[in-house]
Amino acid sequence: MKITSAKLFLAEYNRSETPEFPKKSKVVGIRIYTDEGIYGDGEVAGIHATYGAFGVIKDMWPFISGKDPFDNEVLWDQLMLRTFWGQNGGAFWYSAVSAIDIALWDIKSKALNVPLYKLLGGKRRDKVRCYASQLQFGWGPIDSPAVTVQDYVDRARLALQDGYDAIKIDFLNWDEKGNILNETNRLGLLPPELVQVFSDRVHAVREAIGPKVDLIIENHAGTNSNSAIQLSAAVQDCNIYYFEEPNTPVFYNNKYVKDNVKMPLAHGERVFGRWEYIRYFMDNSIQVIQPDIGNAGGITETKRICDMAYTFDVGVQIHTCASHLLTPPSVQLEACIPNFVIHEQHMRSMNPSNQELTAKVVMPKNGYLDVTDDIGIGNEWSDKALASEDQITLN
Repeated sequence: MKITSAKLFLAEYNRSETPEFPKKSKVVGIRIYTDEGIYGDGEVAGIHATYGAFGVIKDMWPFISGKDPFDNEVLWDQLMLRTFWGQNGGAFWYSAVSAIDIALWDIKSKALNVPLYKLLGGKRRDKVRCYASQLQFGWGPIDSPAVTVQDYVDRARLALQDGYDAIKIDFLNWDEKGNILNETNRLGLLPPELVQVFSDRVHAVREAIGPKVDLIIENHAGTNSNSAIQLSAAVQDCNIYYFEEPNTPVFYNNKYVKDNVKMPLAHGERVFGRWEYIRYFMDNSIQVIQPDIGNAGGITETKRICDMAYTFDVGVQIHTCASHLLTPPSVQLEACIPNFVIHEQHMRSMNPSNQELTAKVVMPKNGYLDVTDDIGIGNEWSDKALASEDQITLN
């Protein structure tokens, strides 16, 4: 079997009516074709990195054209070692190779007519527990800001009504008047009134959901080491499941944060490849990693990272914020690894415009997703996505 051509495209979906955020999100997709009529689909999960990753995929194409898609690990290493910018590659390189790698796994699973989990070593569980993610943006079809304490409480309750027993919220996107909080507001030592706003919101949600629901704090790396420590101390009594992206992901600052907080820390959506992760593992400054198969290096590299994390007693929650294309393969990987923690179900999975990009819409039932026996990655691009005007053919 040989790789013959590919369709590389940019699609978009309606995202937000909130003035501070882009009204549309762009999606980079690829469909790779073979000489045996089998094709595979992949996606870049890089927010605001779409054009960069699109261009890198174009540059990578000559290295994989005409090659055997079963040689995914060989091709992965060649893309790293034969491209000058591959070694110590950053977000654009890892996102581009991720989309290609996912498509190759799709082809391999289809050609062998076995579920992806069989190729990843076998499943350890038949379903995965999920949490409702990013409730500050809403829990419904379109983004909208949470401002008042009651906004946060109401959204938490909506997720619980849908059967979830774990939720995640960024409690510092907006202040109590609805003004966006950015780098000028959240870096360094925070004023007591802002810490109080954060504390009031977290405590109110904890009281509303009760002690048996897991609560994850999300900071989107918007705070730094000092402000992260302040915020952690303010909600230490809220039994936080883990604190996600408390600071810019730099291993030496992360060690300082971990040494000064009393809750598990999580990072990963902005950490790329084994070479970056190993530094966090060596100093035990991350307890849960969150690699995204759409930007961490694909299924190939993400599996390597998860296996390495296991040797350091580090748990895994695969990061998901892209289209529904990447949900099934993320679940397939989570089903196979021994250090799986929980699956992220992003609120934008409920966005009707996003749902139109794939053949299937994959949503949990009562807070769980089944590990299916589907062949391939378990989803594919819709006709609408493939008809995008912004596309090229790679030969």
